[in-house]
Amino acid sequence: MEERPSAASWLPRRALVVGLARSGRAAALALARRGVEVVAADRSPDADPGRLAGAGVELRLGSEEESLVDGVELVVKSPGVPVESPLAAAAHARGVPLWSEVELGYRLLPGGTRLIGVTGTNGKTTTTELLGAILRADGRRTEVAGNVGRALTEAAEEIEPGSWVVCELSSFQLEDVQTLSCDVAVLLNLEPDHLDRHGTFEAYRAAKLRIFERAGASVVPRGSGLAGIEFAADDALPAEPLIPGAHNRENAAAATAAARAAGVPDEAIAAALRTFPGVRHRLELVRELRGVRWVNDSKATNTAAARRGVAAYADSPLRLILGGSLKGEDFGPFVRALPPTVRSIQLIGVAADELAGALDGAGLAYDRAGDLAAAVARAAADAEAGDVVLLSPACASFDQFENFEQRGEAFRRLVEELP
Repeated sequence: MEERPSAASWLPRRALVVGLARSGRAAALALARRGVEVVAADRSPDADPGRLAGAGVELRLGSEEESLVDGVELVVKSPGVPVESPLAAAAHARGVPLWSEVELGYRLLPGGTRLIGVTGTNGKTTTTELLGAILRADGRRTEVAGNVGRALTEAAEEIEPGSWVVCELSSFQLEDVQTLSCDVAVLLNLEPDHLDRHGTFEAYRAAKLRIFERAGASVVPRGSGLAGIEFAADDALPAEPLIPGAHNRENAAAATAAARAAGVPDEAIAAALRTFPGVRHRLELVRELRGVRWVNDSKATNTAAARRGVAAYADSPLRLILGGSLKGEDFGPFVRALPPTVRSIQLIGVAADELAGALDGAGLAYDRAGDLAAAVARAAADAEAGDVVLLSPACASFDQFENFEQRGEAFRRLVEELP
């Protein structure tokens, strides 16, 4: 693993931060606190700048004028901003360094910080949080950051030297790293996702595999063809995980392999596996009402994740809620693989037409609920004791919600309001 460059060697005089969601605001604040002149831009005029104005950051809301790149020595890009965006493209064209927010956060980590990076198509947040629990069970000062929880840049401002950071890394964050080096780098799986952004599976895969650049140890799925410490769902573990589903046993196997690579003893790993309850919006049991279990799997934003959610409850009669915004996937293989235990399917959102076409092709019945409230109401009317009502949408949420968390909270509220 390479040594991080000192701040004195790379801090710019003037920087542009593009995208003012959570990580963009954290990046702009961190640079401003170090005396950098910061311009923060977002194409939305309604973007929330938070505390940036009070920190002396120059705000440009509703603007993507290429002239904003004039005079800057660094552009930091939020993960939601594609590389084809006008400002990112202008930086490339002018030879201005373009970093992801995690690259900035990595460079700001205090000396002696140890980093475990976790990426993959599905299971990132669960594995990241589980690794955090394992390290804490071993008595280590640990921060969980990145694509889950706090932005890495924000965490870097507060953690103590010598701490451990477990960082969830998306393909959007990894596509613009320059020096980021993980002590332990974990790849959970690779299946088609975000093709609307990356264009091809090959480009998506290439972004994910950047996690292994400069890594100390690599943890990879068995049979992937990649070099590293292999793991699989059938590995012998120090203890059986509390969280349900074959896919979560695979996540536990990956976390165990990574923890061992970081020198954690099996006793601490076992203690965390036995007690880790899982993460909200990922096969989260919201309520059991009159013998019906209501499960929130809103994070299943692609067919691979939804397939795992369905498999976790395939032994029970299932009432599925599917749909949302499209990500460029083919729904045919997913719906053809649905188990015979599926009793009803409610479709919501923009993806309803494509899902309906795939279901028609598979000869499966469905209802067009339209929105989540109607889907919950119809499922409640149909469900019987012993059934599982599973929100595992196989789609993103951006047609009707800001993100999958808001969709999951809406589901929770609707279920808790059932009489």
